Amino acid sequence: MKSKGSTALLIKGARRVGKSFICMLFGKEEYRSVLYIDFSNAAADIKDCFNFDSDDLDEFFSKLSVFYNTRLYKRESLIIFDEVQRFPKAREMIKYLVADGRYDYIEISSIISTRQNIKDIQIPPEDEEKKLEMFPMDFEEFLWAVGNETLFPIIESHYHELKPLKQALHKKAMAYFRQYMLVGGMPQSVLAFLDENNYAASDHVKKRILTLYRNDISKCESGYEKKVASIFETIPSQLSKKEKRFKLSSINKNARLREYEDAFRWLTDSMICNTCVNAADPNDGLTLSSVHSTHKLYMADTGLLVTHAFANNIFPDNDLYKAILFNKLNTNEGMLVENIVAQILRCNGHRLLFYSRSDTNNRKNMMEIDFLIKINDKICPVEVKPSAYRHHASLDKLQNKFSQSLGNSYILYTKNLMIKDNIIHLPIYMTMCLFV
Repeated sequence: MKSKGSTALLIKGARRVGKSFICMLFGKEEYRSVLYIDFSNAAADIKDCFNFDSDDLDEFFSKLSVFYNTRLYKRESLIIFDEVQRFPKAREMIKYLVADGRYDYIEISSIISTRQNIKDIQIPPEDEEKKLEMFPMDFEEFLWAVGNETLFPIIESHYHELKPLKQALHKKAMAYFRQYMLVGGMPQSVLAFLDENNYAASDHVKKRILTLYRNDISKCESGYEKKVASIFETIPSQLSKKEKRFKLSSINKNARLREYEDAFRWLTDSMICNTCVNAADPNDGLTLSSVHSTHKLYMADTGLLVTHAFANNIFPDNDLYKAILFNKLNTNEGMLVENIVAQILRCNGHRLLFYSRSDTNNRKNMMEIDFLIKINDKICPVEVKPSAYRHHASLDKLQNKFSQSLGNSYILYTKNLMIKDNIIHLPIYMTMCLFV
């Protein structure tokens, strides 16, 4: 609205993350009228309207208004293009529509940068199209949904003061966070959980979402849809390993990264997954030293990972839910804790990077740090640990080797906040407080 029609807003997010709902709600509350076009089922007559001459916008708007029975008001109407990736021509015409300036525009897309979605079209420049990413509900939003608006401000204030919560409050925060891990942040899953007050209802919704993702994957550009599917189906098994780096050899022993690059990119661009790449030299700037051939692949929503990983389990007999709720995770199930940290860091604007160093000649030089993030121009190592951990050898080695480049070091775990060995130990629900 502040741009007064001079730019469109492109909202990108995974399917079923709530993009259309929130845009329609915003439009109804902030505008006199909303004209909504869903290009996944738009009539051919509507698509033909986009073959307009830039001098003939009056007729274009008139046709849209009549077809959708929606009156348009200058500077008081919002036009929404949903699933715009299915009709790239509409995105290309944005430059003429914002230049006209009569109305405001929101484009909604689940994936916009694959070859078939940008082929032979002129992408609007940034001064004509602002981009915004939408993620699953974060922990604070989950607390709002379950009716608790007071807990997170307390968590935030204790983080800034580096002060542990009272033990009863810490247990309450961890109980909510475990619920959040299981249900996830997809709005339909949260709603099902709240409506029926059980995890089975949420699990049923998440299975439907995963089926939708598989259907989308099957419609990928011919030639690499099978590669995308093979990567997607092996994510849980890759993350269950001690070293969570994605190994293509587990799909095909002869597979090469260059053959799968488009497939990985599709899963990242669709925001179904979050990629974490190796930063080879923290002294050299995180982005400059990134090694994309070594990477980890997390699910963008941990609730979906829970269902994806244990889809074959009959829900009432699913011990995973009990293990999470009662803090009795085994090593393999601990992948969920690392996945949710990746999810939260990504939502907070951090680029996902980890640090790994191998030395076959001297094991003392080997290091593995789960995440490296940047806060206040300092590189901060982040390790995700079980509560009963005993050592943090890799963090100690990293601090000694790169002391000039590093800011605070963090361990995220399920116990209360403490500072020990010059490392800030944070309960995992405080991950949200680690902003860029």
